[in-house]
Amino acid sequence: MWHADETRWMVFAEMEGKIGPRWYLWVFCTPDTVVFRIEPNRSSQVVTDHFGDQATGILSVDRYSAYKVLLKSILILLAYCWAHVRRDFLAVAKDRVEHEPWALDWVKKIGQLYDLNKNRLSLLDTPEFETAQQNLQHAVDDMAISRDQQLTDSKIHHACRKVLESLERHWSGLILFVKHPHVPMDNNHAERQLRNSVVGRKNYYGSGALWSATLTAMLFSLFQTLNLWNINQRMWLSQYLLACAQNGGNPPDNAKSFLPWNMTADRLQELQITKSIDSS
Repeated sequence: MWHADETRWMVFAEMEGKIGPRWYLWVFCTPDTVVFRIEPNRSSQVVTDHFGDQATGILSVDRYSAYKVLLKSILILLAYCWAHVRRDFLAVAKDRVEHEPWALDWVKKIGQLYDLNKNRLSLLDTPEFETAQQNLQHAVDDMAISRDQQLTDSKIHHACRKVLESLERHWSGLILFVKHPHVPMDNNHAERQLRNSVVGRKNYYGSGALWSATLTAMLFSLFQTLNLWNINQRMWLSQYLLACAQNGGNPPDNAKSFLPWNMTADRLQELQITKSIDSS
């Protein structure tokens, strides 16, 4: 299971064939790792380069077209984000006051799906799970019926039709979570991983050189992965840099032992944060 997302990142460096300083910071997340990539564009080539032709599983994404290149293979399924669908209906409610009740009714339907799914997940491995599963499936089926009925209405406003047509096009990926309970309904996990970089972009406006942008992506990957493992970043860095110093200023020969998944249970416990940090 992966999550992926991307955001713009300014790199003030000249590159042959590249016009302007706008680059993109991509993030790819698993339950154990967070990987950032700095790329000159948002093309599907970034996605295919990252996953190659052997990866299998489910990728949670928004509806950006670059990810859809993976649908050419049956190895990776795309789970689309319900939070983005909800925003579509909220946009109609905001921009088209006359259609606000219609849009908010759909927002309510989506909220009910979230509630039903939350209840279902709380009943995993219990006798009540099957009933919760059926209730969720019925709600999804009813939503599809409402969508199709409204799309047959020739008088429906074009803004409303556009949202419903997008819902229909992405339906198979949107309901993937029904068959696979471990798949979340949205891609909020990847968006949260990008949050610090977005805040940083607003404060220091990107990178002044390509090497700096590459280093930034590497450090974002490192620190966000350590966060996943609840590891004290300062302690980890102190130990790693000490090992570099002891190796003559070079990476330690046992560098892989510093990766969380290669650590012993005792070492993980030593490095993990045991008390909540006051960030106020």
